[in-house]
Amino acid sequence: MDRRDFIKTSALAGTAFLLDWRQAFAAGMSDKGVGRTWKGWKKGHFQVHFIYTGVAESMFLIFPDSTTMLLDCGDHNAVGRGELAVPVLPSPDRHSGEWIARYVERVNPNGSDVDYMMLSHYHCDHAGDPSFNAGMVTRDGETFALSGFTQAAERLTFRRAVDRAWPDYNDPIPMPDETEGGCVGQIHSLFKRMERNWGTKVEHFRVGETGQIALLRDPKRYPNFSVFNLCGSGRIAAPDGTVTDLYAKLIASGEQELNENGMSQGIVISYGDFRFYTAGDFCDNFTLPDGTVVDIEEELAKVCRPVHVAKVNHHGHYSMPAPLVSALQARVWVTCVWDQLHDVAPVMERLADRSLYPGPRVLCPCIFPAERRAQDAGSPWLDDIEPACFEGAHVVLDVDPGGKRYSITCLDARNESMTVRSVLRFKTT
Repeated sequence: MDRRDFIKTSALAGTAFLLDWRQAFAAGMSDKGVGRTWKGWKKGHFQVHFIYTGVAESMFLIFPDSTTMLLDCGDHNAVGRGELAVPVLPSPDRHSGEWIARYVERVNPNGSDVDYMMLSHYHCDHAGDPSFNAGMVTRDGETFALSGFTQAAERLTFRRAVDRAWPDYNDPIPMPDETEGGCVGQIHSLFKRMERNWGTKVEHFRVGETGQIALLRDPKRYPNFSVFNLCGSGRIAAPDGTVTDLYAKLIASGEQELNENGMSQGIVISYGDFRFYTAGDFCDNFTLPDGTVVDIEEELAKVCRPVHVAKVNHHGHYSMPAPLVSALQARVWVTCVWDQLHDVAPVMERLADRSLYPGPRVLCPCIFPAERRAQDAGSPWLDDIEPACFEGAHVVLDVDPGGKRYSITCLDARNESMTVRSVLRFKTT
């Protein structure tokens, strides 16, 4: 099956199946919601909002009972990348932490209260950069920078946090405060303020568990919803909860430094028939003392099962090897983009490769600007990109109660109007 057989299992509600990829995208652009203001979350639905700023990676999740989680909220000098930068939206007039918080306030059924905060790993584009900030403020006698999560926390209140390094910051080895801005110390200080001022409960992320991140508002109503802690701090878990420590031998040999990307936290969310994958910035490998090269994403591939929607690891920058693409088999791939070097051609080729797994798929980078489209002109995988993403879009996954159907909605990221640009609708079976 090639891309011109696109979306045989995708359908607009109440219509016949769409047999051609061009028809599918055309239908998405002509959906009755296009051009209108997004209607919001409905009780019983599971949503993931991939928030585009051109600077940060950030996702806001709304569980079926209205439990919420902000997963990543970064900030750094992306504009300083020069010609490699992508548009900062809605504008560079505010830092990304504020744009993200304002977005959350628009879509959150609980206003400014957010149930969970989670940082996939300690890099500034996910956490914030104290050296690149919207100003310095003093709270309870402590001065700190407004950047990423700390800026969002000026508008949002986080009730719980799950963190790979809390409380001692020595898992799996002691973490120095990074020279790229010191986001480790910044987040650690934020957790302490949250505990002291809001009564926030901060927990160490427990790999292999189901239920540490859970429905908090009406759990009995949705017994078929669960969050599985897939990986974190160099450990990965099989579906039965068995945990493998990838770095144990390396650490035992005396290794003093590890790539933070390889420490990324990842989760798999199940809702009835539907499954969603996200796992930070995996992209690297390392060599054990005996010379064995370990590719972390290939190790992930050994434990991952097919999902319907997946976030692309490491912004699509030389990530997603063939074994992992084959294992996940996503119908929809979403990438959080803040650079022209994201979603590089070799990654896009693998995501679109029907020899790795058959069937239709949609590629949804939160932006794929004109420069990249010109650079990659003629590449067959360009046909699999949702056109509404080209100029910048918030990508919204919405899963119906029970997980039988789901949709992908692209919202205009150029302003805060929440205007719908396209809607694609799918069935899980």
